[in-house]
Amino acid sequence: MPYRRQARRPIYVTLNPLQLTASIALGLWLGVMALALTAWVVARIFVPQPLAPLAEAARQLSNPAPAVNTPAPQSGGDSTQMFEQYKQNLSKNEEQQRLEQARSSYRNLSNPKCQFWLQQDQTAPTDKSRANVLQFCN
Repeated sequence: MPYRRQARRPIYVTLNPLQLTASIALGLWLGVMALALTAWVVARIFVPQPLAPLAEAARQLSNPAPAVNTPAPQSGGDSTQMFEQYKQNLSKNEEQQRLEQARSSYRNLSNPKCQFWLQQDQTAPTDKSRANVLQFCN
């Protein structure tokens, strides 16, 4: 029995021009959105944030540090108290410098714990958040 090839039947497709136009427009729009989202994710991951120091400076300007009350010098001159105050100010400045260094370091961008505590310290600064920034980011 020889194989007999059947004649192909033509398929008739009718397209509504409005549906076709809407489908193409939707496809193009979704493609552009996918490209934009991909570019944004790549930029957030691989491109360093040059505006981060500016944002930090703006945050510091909007929330000024509390003024340190310095007592008026006494006539006797209590040098130990002044020295203790000097050491205290020095340690605060060193801690502040380490925090600033942790915030501006690009190496910490890949550390999720550091990122979490940096965000916590930026939104609600506490002693605990500062200690955790110094612990996880250095």
